[in-house]
Amino acid sequence: MNKQWTVGILLFDEIEVLDFAGPFEVFSVTKYEDFTTRAFIVSTISETGEMIHARNGLKVQPDYSFENAPSFDIVVVPGGPGARETQIHNRRVIEWITSQMTNVHIMTSVCTGAFLLAKAGLLNGKTATTHWFSYDRFENKFPKVTLQRNVKFVDQGNIVTSGGVSAGINMSFHIVNRLLGKEIASNTARGMEYEILLD
Repeated sequence: MNKQWTVGILLFDEIEVLDFAGPFEVFSVTKYEDFTTRAFIVSTISETGEMIHARNGLKVQPDYSFENAPSFDIVVVPGGPGARETQIHNRRVIEWITSQMTNVHIMTSVCTGAFLLAKAGLLNGKTATTHWFSYDRFENKFPKVTLQRNVKFVDQGNIVTSGGVSAGINMSFHIVNRLLGKEIASNTARGMEYEILLD
């Protein structure tokens, strides 16, 4: 029987829309070779479970709060102004991210979501990337992390970080390819009319 991987996407106010919507789309539409069985079950989580206000006014109702969220195989930590300006100072969010590492198969970040992973200490001694506009700020703030510039994503095994906004889509396809193979990743990309380069 084909495994259905569980994906949890963290949400918060002033989150960049495509940072979470891109991975949500890739994972939620990926199906096995029968084109019927979903490969990923995708859920959203916020600190309180209450509606969040993404950038430019988009309202999103999360599926879970920190208190009632199940464990996930994959966690996506998006970015945006809310990540680098407020959530990086939110102790509960950082603690929740840290706690997920005990169960997840892959922890990921999109854009400045890397700031939250770094604040949690998950990137110390590792290589990571983030949005190009935040390269210098990231390096200055987190000297224990090796920043890789001008790439769509960096795969460090159980942690995968990606560049800004649309780069989260590339990262998600990389994970689909890594877990399920090139054919399924290519079929999904074709359905989304999205060009991908796979190894």
